[in-house]
Amino acid sequence: MELELHDEGERKLNNLTLAVYILQAVSLFVGVTGLVGVIINYVKRDDVRGTFYESHFEWQIKTFWLWLLGTVVGAALCLILVGYLVLFALWIWYIYRIVRGFLNFNDRRPMP
Repeated sequence: MELELHDEGERKLNNLTLAVYILQAVSLFVGVTGLVGVIINYVKRDDVRGTFYESHFEWQIKTFWLWLLGTVVGAALCLILVGYLVLFALWIWYIYRIVRGFLNFNDRRPMP
């Protein structure tokens, strides 16, 4: 059974949310796509306000900024070698955030 979206506007928001999850996943290998995704989140933030997609945009934005902060801290700690563990743990956490967000999105559930 195929999900029917109510109108063209909702279809666009659905596609944008999915696109950002894809951009975040690709950023695991090509970092700049995560930046593109968060820019989309900020540019379209007002469009999703009050919708199911708003919680996903907030989740995606928070994921990006925490990932960036963790990357800076992890990179700085690489000088004492523990940073490599931090960066690996961050990579796993980032995958978890993308997968959890996408699964909730796919099930049409908002993020907590």
